Amino acid sequence: MIGQVLIGVVVLIHIAIALAEMLFWETPLVRRVFGTSADFAANTRVLAANQGLYNGFLVAGLIWSLLQGVPGDGATIAHFFLACVIVAGLYGAATASSRILYVQALPAGLALVAVLTGI
Repeated sequence: MIGQVLIGVVVLIHIAIALAEMLFWETPLVRRVFGTSADFAANTRVLAANQGLYNGFLVAGLIWSLLQGVPGDGATIAHFFLACVIVAGLYGAATASSRILYVQALPAGLALVAVLTGI
């Protein structure tokens, strides 16, 4: 099912984000991706790790939805967690970087449409 695959894509994106924010925030690669300086990364390490934890919760919820079955009992769980990703992506795009719209909100939106339509 396309919905399951798209949920899997959202899961992988958020695993990468969670790892970047929680474990690799101060590395040159992650600083380049997020457009931060070494000083900024050092000063925001704890905040980034906290943010990464929340991304990990989104991953856990989406995996839970897949384990419950999409389509099926996990669809409602998927609706909720995909909506959370979309809202977070829209807020991030409005307040931090428009890239977030395409990296987070768009894939989650496509996944939500797929799950809602049963494809």
